[in-house]
Amino acid sequence: MRVFQIEGEWGIEHLKLSQRPEPIASAGQVLVRMRASSLNYRDLVVPERGYGSYTGQLPLIPISDGVGEVVAVGAGVTRVRLGDRVCPTYFQGWIGGEPDLQRLTQSLGGPIDGTMTEMMCLSEHGVVVVPDYLSDIQAASLPCAALTAWSAVVTYGHVKAGDRVLVQGCGGVALFALQFAKILGAHVTVISSSEERMNRAISLGADAVINYREQPEWAKATREITQGRGYDLILELGGEKTLPQSLRCIRPGGTLAMIGILSGSSVNTSLGHIITRQVRLQGVTVGHRDGMEAMLRAMAQHQIQPVTDKVFAFEELKEAMAYLKSGAQFGKVCIAH
Repeated sequence: MRVFQIEGEWGIEHLKLSQRPEPIASAGQVLVRMRASSLNYRDLVVPERGYGSYTGQLPLIPISDGVGEVVAVGAGVTRVRLGDRVCPTYFQGWIGGEPDLQRLTQSLGGPIDGTMTEMMCLSEHGVVVVPDYLSDIQAASLPCAALTAWSAVVTYGHVKAGDRVLVQGCGGVALFALQFAKILGAHVTVISSSEERMNRAISLGADAVINYREQPEWAKATREITQGRGYDLILELGGEKTLPQSLRCIRPGGTLAMIGILSGSSVNTSLGHIITRQVRLQGVTVGHRDGMEAMLRAMAQHQIQPVTDKVFAFEELKEAMAYLKSGAQFGKVCIAH
């Protein structure tokens, strides 16, 4: 079978189209013919061994998100059947409950082989059946981006009707968070550097938008939007350059969901805001299988449509990664198998 794998040495230049023997499902396992994958920022870091020893060993098949069809089942499998369309879960060992080191280190696309392969053999406990209304390309974007947004908004953010939520950017996580917050009845502000993307965010339900390129001190611009009250939840995707401003516009007792570090990982800011306003800093790293299944039920009920920006062919993985790195996307960058 065809695979993309990092082989020989770490580095994007060592990511190559290669061949591996087709796996066979053992007891408790399912064999999945992959139909589509989607990219996340993490997938740009893994080839450079950006997560150290947690990245895994070579050769490694990258990319964490995907969807496929169950084409064989091992003895004793009861969770899924032949013909089911499933997404592999990002954390293969985190079914539910609180995170721990074991649950947070068994992730697809490093250290476990990821989705850029024609066939995957997985535990029956590491796959989730996806709703019929979603296309393969849409379903491929769910395991990381959608579940991260769901964890931030629902599991940890506890967003309810009337809350005010701020989302940074128009990438996959951001747009899922916008859609999830809206079905909960929240008021959502989106910040972006593009007027076109801001208009598209409004069409998805955003109540307010701010162009942070035109208004670098965007925290000031939020005061009128929230009537000075501040936001109940901010999805913090920027990191170094955005966190200081997020701390200025979160309400006392509000939650900052720390998801990304797109603008850098070091922060020089006053900790006083966190302490005196009792702000909660909540790290969010995807989520567990129970959360994903709850998310899928909500998506099916509200017919939420994942937003896809561009679809590349299997052989165009490197071109897709370069496009994601450019930051020009609105929604998910996907791969058709």
